[in-house]
Amino acid sequence: MFNDRNYVESVKRRFPEGTRVVLDFMGDDPHPIEAGTKGTVLHVDDIGTIHCLFDNGRQLGLVPGEDYFHKIAPKDRGDAR
Repeated sequence: MFNDRNYVESVKRRFPEGTRVVLDFMGDDPHPIEAGTKGTVLHVDDIGTIHCLFDNGRQLGLVPGEDYFHKIAPKDRGDAR
């Protein structure tokens, strides 16, 4: 699934650079980011990992299906974007 070009392209369309997200749950990470932390998408790589810069200063890739997160609606962003 993660090597499927159509899948990766769909992730790239859904999460373009600058998209704001909220982390709901992080899977198997030895130092997970706390649930509820907001971040900004930097890019989606060629295997569909969504690389984000979180508001707490951490930078980490989110793996759809392993990590749970959602987009922040523009009205809920709390920023000028």
